[in-house]
Amino acid sequence: MPGVVIAGTHSGCGKTTVTLGLLAALTRKGLRVQPFKTGPDFIDPGLHRVVTGRPSRNLDIWMCGEDEVLRCFRHHAADADMAVVEGVMGMYDGNPATAELAAFLGLPVVLVVDAYGMAESAGAVVHGFTTHKTARNDRRPSLAGVIFNRVASESHFERLKESVREIPVLGYLPRDLRFEIPHRHLGLMVAEESPLATDDINRLADAVMEHIDVDKIAQMSKKEVTPPILPLEKGRSEEGLSQYSTCRIAVAYDKAFCFYYEDNLDALREAGADIVTFSPVSDTTIPDADGIYLGGGYPELYAQELSANSSLRNALHAWCVEDKPLYAECGGMMYLSQGIYDFEGRLFPMAGVFPFQTRMKEGRAHLGYREIEFREDCLLAAEGLKCRGHEFHYSEIVAGSHPLTTTYAVRDRAGQDLPGEGYRTHNTLASYIHVHFRSNPALAGNLVQFMKESKRVYGEHSSYRTRQSEERRK
Repeated sequence: MPGVVIAGTHSGCGKTTVTLGLLAALTRKGLRVQPFKTGPDFIDPGLHRVVTGRPSRNLDIWMCGEDEVLRCFRHHAADADMAVVEGVMGMYDGNPATAELAAFLGLPVVLVVDAYGMAESAGAVVHGFTTHKTARNDRRPSLAGVIFNRVASESHFERLKESVREIPVLGYLPRDLRFEIPHRHLGLMVAEESPLATDDINRLADAVMEHIDVDKIAQMSKKEVTPPILPLEKGRSEEGLSQYSTCRIAVAYDKAFCFYYEDNLDALREAGADIVTFSPVSDTTIPDADGIYLGGGYPELYAQELSANSSLRNALHAWCVEDKPLYAECGGMMYLSQGIYDFEGRLFPMAGVFPFQTRMKEGRAHLGYREIEFREDCLLAAEGLKCRGHEFHYSEIVAGSHPLTTTYAVRDRAGQDLPGEGYRTHNTLASYIHVHFRSNPALAGNLVQFMKESKRVYGEHSSYRTRQSEERRK
């Protein structure tokens, strides 16, 4: 499958800028480009989608395993002319690192080097990346070229270029590009906040096409590779995808709630779910649905608007009290609390489903991979089932007067025990952890089946209440 990985020497070197520019340039050339993101990030894939018009997919070996990563890549790149995979952190940072993913998929790597304050020394940097040996030498990627970022002038570029001897220099982006995506505490602004104007994308595409050999990158991506042979299709036959009857899931989606793994939504659809979206910021009612999925995002930035929308807050509270199923992650859990304290210490009332408040805090975030084992049956899993996910937030729970019991036993990626997670009330389950449904194939089916069964039970209760009301009127 034609593709290329855009890696970097370190975080902040310009990987995302180069990736977006390359996506824009290839799209302008009329190619169908399928974007991917290494690791668990939500924000970069949203920006990829803005540029290409195609949903970007996360490729995460630790959370999902090699079989699922390869299946995801093959499936979503199948109808594209080329795949572009944006790396994470530095090329060799993390375990598994971008380098290992590139080697596993058999894709060539283009290395992005920040050239600010550097000239001939760039050759030594590139040499180090081309000769570096990892603990797993069987997973060494093919480093096919280098792109320099923040180059001061043509003469500066010539000095950089002449210093590199091992691999082709494919071009550069100038220091005065005037392209920047606004940042905040969790990273870049999300796509739903429209941080990229059409003029910005066009200017970036112009710069890439002027200073970078886009055709050579497209050509090198077609190099024949030998991908691993893995048993990918087990349990994924067309017959297996229709084992559940359809249920309707309302997914919160707006500028406050937009952190979803695209494959989670696909997994729910494969399990028989019909997905509709609604906005907790602007809608006053919940769509007709059998269950609700509240994802993560930035509720703290829109706390005033969310709090002011009392109609939707009250509707969600009533939904949960009536035992209708709801699953929430991170920002969604914050929205279900009694209230959110923002960074200035102001408290904004929320849906009031859980007996605690959440508070934004300065300083270090809660960050890292998580492995979950379910301590009891719930809407997402049966007792004993294991799955994986990721946690990244700057907020914390301010416990109320009621003790909190947890549904998840949690460990970090090193296997160290962490405090329990997964808070339950009625048929509502919420957690700070973003669970990847592809980490365990039972998750999506469990959730859909639970919502379907709850619909039947709730319908019987509703009919009973209606009959009681009619009898009282008689």
